[in-house]
Amino acid sequence: MFISLGTNIHNDAKSRLELLVKNSIASKIFSKDSSLWGAEAEQEASIRLGWTDPIDTAGELVPQILKLREELNSAGVSRVVLCGMGGSSLAPEVICKSEGVELFVLDSTSPTTVRNALQDLQKTVVVVSSKSGSTVETDSQKRIFEQEFQKAGIDPSSRIVIVTDPGSPLMLDSQKNGYTIFEADPNVGGRYSALTAFGLVPSGLAGANIAKLVSEAKTILPELSSDSSDNPAMVLAASISGERSRLLIDDQVSNHPGFSDWVEQLIAESTGKEGKGILPVAGDHSAEIAAKAADILPVNFSVSEAGDDSVNINGSLGELFMVFETATAAAGWILGINPFDQPDVESAKKAARESLDSSADQPFGDIQKAKQLISNIPAHGYLSVQLYANRQDNPSVERLRKKLVEISKVPVTIGWGPRFLHSTGQFHKGGKAGGNFLQIVQRDHELEIPGKDFGFQKLIEAQAAGDAKVLSDKGSDVVRLEIEQGVDVIEFLEQIVG
Repeated sequence: MFISLGTNIHNDAKSRLELLVKNSIASKIFSKDSSLWGAEAEQEASIRLGWTDPIDTAGELVPQILKLREELNSAGVSRVVLCGMGGSSLAPEVICKSEGVELFVLDSTSPTTVRNALQDLQKTVVVVSSKSGSTVETDSQKRIFEQEFQKAGIDPSSRIVIVTDPGSPLMLDSQKNGYTIFEADPNVGGRYSALTAFGLVPSGLAGANIAKLVSEAKTILPELSSDSSDNPAMVLAASISGERSRLLIDDQVSNHPGFSDWVEQLIAESTGKEGKGILPVAGDHSAEIAAKAADILPVNFSVSEAGDDSVNINGSLGELFMVFETATAAAGWILGINPFDQPDVESAKKAARESLDSSADQPFGDIQKAKQLISNIPAHGYLSVQLYANRQDNPSVERLRKKLVEISKVPVTIGWGPRFLHSTGQFHKGGKAGGNFLQIVQRDHELEIPGKDFGFQKLIEAQAAGDAKVLSDKGSDVVRLEIEQGVDVIEFLEQIVG
């Protein structure tokens, strides 16, 4: 593991690093000291520190996963679809991208995205991941896969694999129906679950070398639990918890594509609360540097020495997962917040349910309002573009983001809805104030959800409207635009920015 701080960052972080070492924060985290984050957080922390010793459980899981993969492959089943949200989907996504293996991540309620997932069923296995077992997105996705498998003459229990906490509604229902079930560790929250069943099951079934991943993580555990100024997690925690609270994470030259998206949800959801927090921004940070955006801290995945105002870090994927999880927990201690809860995520879910149950909606604006929103952001603010449409892995997204930074002169995040609601959505509503929000909602042909009185299009529209309502109620500036089916959402946005 390599980490290097630029001179200015080192000087700024020095006192915080000394505080972390003096208070034995690293060893307390790995001894599962749940009192570390204060009395109010202790109950939650006591059931959220299982990620600090994942190796034994992960080691037991690996042979079970590989055996199932072999059985599926021998039956001609080689395509893996993952139905999951937030940490349940982002860790497997980066694991599989790093390994160069195919995994269809269905973390959307866009009808087009769901239809795309319902292809090649004869060779498809579906992993349904939900910690609570009651997540509306994954429940809806599971329902439609069950229906489509049955239509294709395939027994759903032979093709649907469940990952959930013991005793969850999803587990109880799946046991009745004879599904293959992998029990998740109930003492690990979703965003810290990369090396648990949530990260390993879909990745292993897709063909990733999960045994190697677990081995990589194991090698760095002694270093991370040491109360030393050389502990890379404590160095990172001290660096990211200062006044430079906008963390620009660039993984474009990394061996781990998509890692910045995983870090984004980990840090935003863990620290963005009580009006505090670190805003992570995934993308090429040259735009923010050129725009001289305020309070930025560029992070590069590199083994070279860092420039004066940046952090360079590098390591294997297993090492990086553990370093960033540990650093985030330690940063929570510095910031004085509970890094394991997500109090504002539920508010958007509640508003979405209310929108489903009523005809009330949030009004749409026009392009002129969108342009005004983008060009009138205070220096210490940020812009969040929220796309409720078919998610695209499109290089144009980053080009668009750079244009928006040039115009606004502030950090810009782009999130696909509803997946970001389970991660960065916490920061938007609970973190530092100052966000401006541009929401794009695309019309689509409805796709009914079996057993429900609403379809996927109505659901995604309700999720968008619910989040907009919560943001507006908190005093944030929100502009919503609606576009027709078939319009390319990225091209539409590029017209706005000119």
